[in-house]
Amino acid sequence: MIAQHPGREQIRLENVLSALGNPMRLEVVRVLAAEGERACGGLLPGVSRSTLTHHWRVLRDSGVIWQRPSGRENLLSLRREDLDARFPGLLDALLDAAEANAAAVARDANH
Repeated sequence: MIAQHPGREQIRLENVLSALGNPMRLEVVRVLAAEGERACGGLLPGVSRSTLTHHWRVLRDSGVIWQRPSGRENLLSLRREDLDARFPGLLDALLDAAEANAAAVARDANH
């Protein structure tokens, strides 16, 4: 694993909420929750490499994701078990709210 991953006991609520307060990072977490581990390259199409690197670092350093090298890419996975242990129900509540928001945006776009 990459050295910057905090241990479970080091994950702080304010860091998780700050990381997930960004719509791009919240979308990454939505995808990882729905699809499991993914290569980082295709998660946010059209976003510059430097911006992606920043978002992965914020998510990794806050304890939201695992990032591990695999060949020439990094794989990302959600730290659901750690987040659920530290803050029971928080991740599900945030994901439910994000899904409801995405559905509302899609409805508004179709009207």
